[in-house]
Amino acid sequence: MKKLLLGLLLLGGVSHAELFQQGNVGMGIIVGNGSSLTREGTQNYTIVGVSADYFIVDDLSVGLGYMGWFGGTPTLNQVTLPITYYIPLDEKFRPYLGAFMRETYISEGYDDYESYGAKAGVAISFSKKSYLGIGVVQEFYGSGKYGDESSSTYPEIIFAFSF
Repeated sequence: MKKLLLGLLLLGGVSHAELFQQGNVGMGIIVGNGSSLTREGTQNYTIVGVSADYFIVDDLSVGLGYMGWFGGTPTLNQVTLPITYYIPLDEKFRPYLGAFMRETYISEGYDDYESYGAKAGVAISFSKKSYLGIGVVQEFYGSGKYGDESSSTYPEIIFAFSF
């Protein structure tokens, strides 16, 4: 009887460890490169950052992310507030849709700006604790960046793990 009870407790812990389940916290690491048009011309950057997401209900996460753009002038620091819904169609391949707001802080006399956007992709689960996300992002910039409303589209590749 004790073994059966212990087994049920362990199974309950395993099922609660599902990647996209309410209460899970996901962590991501961001590494990449990018470019930005400045007064001095196009600047190339190395981008590093971290993100954390909390599943408020099954398949729906809210989060906070930071990215620093280094190696060019001026430096950029970005804080992002995302919300993402993972569509529960398949255990291994889970489509996702999301939206975000982002604040970008720029050094050396440039104006900070806000942006917002949407993303869509597929999360490929490697285990109950990790996945690879591959998708596309559409980001819209307010009048602070280019003087007029503008946007950009770029790929998204995420490796994330949860605990």
